[in-house]
Amino acid sequence: MMHASAIMFRIPCVLAVALLGAVTPAGAEEETAVDIEGRRELFVDRHLIEDLNGTTLRLHTPVPAETVFQFDKPWEGLYCGYVTVLKAGDTFRLYYRGLPESKADGSNLETTCCAESADGIHWTRPSLGLFEVAGMRDNNVILSGMAPFSHNFAPFVDARPGVAAEARYKALAGTSKSGLAAFASADGLRWKKLREQPVLTEGAFDSQNVAFWSEAEGCYVCYFRTWTEGGFGGVRTVSRATSPDFLHWSDPAPMAFGDTPIEHLYTNQTRPYFRAPHIYIAIAARFMPGRRVVTTAQFEALGGQATYSGDCSDTVFMTSRGGNAYDRTFMESFVRPGIGLSNWTSRTNYPAYGVVPTADAEMSMYVQRNYGQPTHHLQRLALRTDGFVSVNAPYAGGEVQTKPMRFHGEELRINYSTSAAGSIWVEIQDAAGTPLPGFSREDSDEIIGDEIERVVTWKGKSDVGALSGRPVRVRFIMKDADLYSIRFQ
Repeated sequence: MMHASAIMFRIPCVLAVALLGAVTPAGAEEETAVDIEGRRELFVDRHLIEDLNGTTLRLHTPVPAETVFQFDKPWEGLYCGYVTVLKAGDTFRLYYRGLPESKADGSNLETTCCAESADGIHWTRPSLGLFEVAGMRDNNVILSGMAPFSHNFAPFVDARPGVAAEARYKALAGTSKSGLAAFASADGLRWKKLREQPVLTEGAFDSQNVAFWSEAEGCYVCYFRTWTEGGFGGVRTVSRATSPDFLHWSDPAPMAFGDTPIEHLYTNQTRPYFRAPHIYIAIAARFMPGRRVVTTAQFEALGGQATYSGDCSDTVFMTSRGGNAYDRTFMESFVRPGIGLSNWTSRTNYPAYGVVPTADAEMSMYVQRNYGQPTHHLQRLALRTDGFVSVNAPYAGGEVQTKPMRFHGEELRINYSTSAAGSIWVEIQDAAGTPLPGFSREDSDEIIGDEIERVVTWKGKSDVGALSGRPVRVRFIMKDADLYSIRFQ
């Protein structure tokens, strides 16, 4: 059976979904090889993996960094939420809901605010003067008085080829009562509705409703909140719809999670990974209703209201390669709440929508901390570039062998890390698993170190162009090492 995500890479959304279960005629391994072209492939799932022998897939933990933003202005407050972080050119943007009072969801007390940064670490509020809020016009509010759309406004930079300049930024927002409205902006600060009627009406929509242009599927994709029993019954989950033009959307279809336990997912935060846009990274908020850690008295001592003390949350990692399926290889927490009672209260630890590059070898994600408390803030967490998951080999050593695949390129580059005692050797085989002359384990040059892009060589030579377009397997022989991604180019 041909792998569905390999089929989908360059076909429209409707056909991609239809072909998810398509079966190809039986044939040689050459005919079923996964075509990765010149794309970077991350080991976030088993898409390319045939066999792990003494190695495992390891989910890495983001490293907590600094507090980058305090929600402490009069128009912000304890109940700010639904944060979006994106990079547009050389500028980072931070969008979030301003809400100083509890129990005001969907009201005109909600605003949408924007902060800016040159590095993703140091943020400032531009004085925009677009709206008067809390008696002040000197603020960073970009949307006000448009209930309920500030409740969950989630912008993105439209990557569709040929997109009009006046619609470079887009967003969806709304609730089950209003439906989702489509917005557009030239600068990401001044927004207008694309039409008065909602573009999506079937869904709960009671959290962030995230959309983007999918290069891989050739359409717009939106992931949004639904419930397993419809309406607001059962378990909080995720559905998906697609659109050719951002205005006309397909009927929602629920996302599948494979053979894994159903869990409450408060936000899904699904977005193409910036270095491999055919892979969607979903850093979701896992909600544990009724799982109390902090007593009412303890939370009130932290400055919170009792309403937000009775649950806890953390962050989980999922991926998708298109269609209506998430891969949940990892059920373990991606970001734990951490030490201290302040992060074990309801609706805290929610991740922002977006992972962005913040250094040559580093990327950052952001998590809300201390929700509903006077100390409510946004924290940055750091990972190495491509460093969500690795194929990990212990000191005793191990191997990973890929499925048959076709590539287009002249060199193989890997993102890897070894210990001082560790190493990686690379062998290229034919589709049947026989080492190819000149590319065997014995020909391979030992790889030691820690690099985001290392060109693989065999007896000092890196040229693999003669193998381009042919079905091959790649075997990595590893010791005390991690392999994060590969790319032929």
